[in-house]
Amino acid sequence: EKPFKCPECGKAFKGHCRLLTHLQTHTREKVFVCAECGKSFSRKANLVVHQRVH
Repeated sequence: EKPFKCPECGKAFKGHCRLLTHLQTHTREKVFVCAECGKSFSRKANLVVHQRVH
């Protein structure tokens, strides 16, 4: 069962945290910023991958 539904697109999730992460794809907020170069990302995982280049 996936009780947490996105009000924007209708996609459903098992957990509230997963819904919150998904909602960032609609707002395009980039809250994770690289301390080395200032590049920002909407997902922490993308920032972690990016940081390997430094």
